[in-house]
Amino acid sequence: MRAIVVEEWMDPADLVVGEIPEPATKPGTVKIDVRAAGCNFFDILLVQGRYQVKPPFPFVPGGELAGVVREVGEGVSGIAAGDRVLASGTTGAFAEVAVAPAAAVHVLPDAMSFEAGAALPIIYPTSYGGLVYRADLREGETLLVHAAAGGVGAAAVQIGRALGARVIATAGGHEKCAIALREGAHAAIDYRAEDFVDRVLDLTDGRGADVIYDSVGGDTTQRSLKCIAWNGRLVVIGFAGGDIPEIKANRILLKNIAVTGLHWSAHAEREPERVVDCFQALFRLYARGQIEPILYDRYALEDVPKALEALATRKTHGKLIVEPGR
Repeated sequence: MRAIVVEEWMDPADLVVGEIPEPATKPGTVKIDVRAAGCNFFDILLVQGRYQVKPPFPFVPGGELAGVVREVGEGVSGIAAGDRVLASGTTGAFAEVAVAPAAAVHVLPDAMSFEAGAALPIIYPTSYGGLVYRADLREGETLLVHAAAGGVGAAAVQIGRALGARVIATAGGHEKCAIALREGAHAAIDYRAEDFVDRVLDLTDGRGADVIYDSVGGDTTQRSLKCIAWNGRLVVIGFAGGDIPEIKANRILLKNIAVTGLHWSAHAEREPERVVDCFQALFRLYARGQIEPILYDRYALEDVPKALEALATRKTHGKLIVEPGR
């Protein structure tokens, strides 16, 4: 089969398509003909050897996919050959065929396309888990979403709006602010043109945001503490800005706030029941038209380097999709 194969640490620009044997279907796994795969920032770190998970060589990168089940391994129930499914993990998606643990495979709703399915299984559970399980976001509260035109940011905007929150978004530039507004934000702040701290305080009559969804880190995290409300919750999702911040505990104390994090990928091992609950909730939101993955562009397997380069340089919004059959 054709696949992107990594045999040593490299930059995404050096990735090439190779021919390798199809992965074997083992007990507890599902073999899937890949119709679409989603690109994520961690794919870049993974092939460079900078991610917290370092797969043994050779490996196929790509952490989320959608396709058609070809066969199921021994012990698998609830999934059958011919089912349309999505799946997530750390590796394997940038290929014509992939094998995934059955626990990471979910049957697609009839109305959901393969492209939307491939764009959903990492960023939407991350946003839902962060806002619902960690922040306990409530109807009527104010939610501040940073990097709101990106994958997890846009998902958080949609989910926050669906949960009844008033959503304030930050994004870089007029175009990305327009995207955040289109996806349901009540207000959008261009952080390149104005201070988001002052603007959030202005929009909330000095009170601040009840929940802040932070996938950026660095100075963005530090400044967020200046516009968080009394009893507010800061949810740490990641550090796309490159810097991991250190938060002084007195700032947590003074406003009676909570700083919490989400490591969504660990739920499959530690709280598998939460994974099932999360996907059921997301599929309900999708059926009601309250969430819809944003598809920025589609790429052939050979163009994975171009897709990851576009992702790395922040020239995109929403999700980039790889279609092995193109």
